[in-house]
Amino acid sequence: MIIGLFPGQGSQTPGFLSPWLELDGIAERLAAYSDAAEVDLRAAGTEWDADAIRDTKVAQPLIVAASLLSWHALVARTDTGVTGVAGHSVGEIAALAASGVLTDDEALRLVGIRGRAMADAAAQAETGMSAVLGGDEEAVLARLAELDLTPANYNGGGQIVAAGALGALAALSAEAPRATRVIPLQVAGAFHTRYMRPAVDVLAEAARALTPNDPALTLWSNSDGAQVADGTRALDLLVGQVASPVRWDLNMAAFTAAGVTGLIEFAPAGTLTGLAKRALRGIPAVAVKTPDDLDAAVALLNEEKA
Repeated sequence: MIIGLFPGQGSQTPGFLSPWLELDGIAERLAAYSDAAEVDLRAAGTEWDADAIRDTKVAQPLIVAASLLSWHALVARTDTGVTGVAGHSVGEIAALAASGVLTDDEALRLVGIRGRAMADAAAQAETGMSAVLGGDEEAVLARLAELDLTPANYNGGGQIVAAGALGALAALSAEAPRATRVIPLQVAGAFHTRYMRPAVDVLAEAARALTPNDPALTLWSNSDGAQVADGTRALDLLVGQVASPVRWDLNMAAFTAAGVTGLIEFAPAGTLTGLAKRALRGIPAVAVKTPDDLDAAVALLNEEKA
């Protein structure tokens, strides 16, 4: 089983979309995505600087657009052979589109709304996120509880992302749990926590206007790592995920239980394959960062068929 992974963050450095625009049909597809998301994604992905593309209102649709552009580029090269998909955080929107729950247009409209709503929620308080690497998980969680911080992402491989007030995150860095390293993240707020509840209401209203299909591929949810066969349920979980922790650790455990034999991470790739190297040792993985990586993805799929 080859699983397609859709990141919530990755190597979205300035200009990272430029190589993709050299492929046939990509410019037209990106223009449609821009209209749906209400963001100039071509300019964002080819011209804007790092600060501009880190803006939540821009970063979220840009990540989903890049993932779907690279997904369709692979589909154009092969019948894919990808039998399951999962997305991390905002990457779940791309996973829902790849699995047929949403159309691309619906996905980009939804992520545009999500990005704006989460930016608005983040502006209501001075919050942020920090990655906690290593250490004993129980000790890490106890320290977060002491500081009223939320474990927003359980990423597996010994990584938990803490989220909450900036003062509490500073205290975490100053007095970190034993044998850990704390790395502040360049994000605008405490995503996947109670601070995002206003965004849930906005996204829920937008979701009510959609008529999702059941997934055509095996689809895993961030909420508990379980497979979701009902499109409406998948959309409901995606909405609630905005204010609840991402359980990517459970996703990776579920991949193992399902007998995964390979992973392909779509642009802006690198983060999820990096986590898989630690938690899913021995499973071949391809990070599709540029069109040059498509050959490796096709080769992995061909090996699966052989």
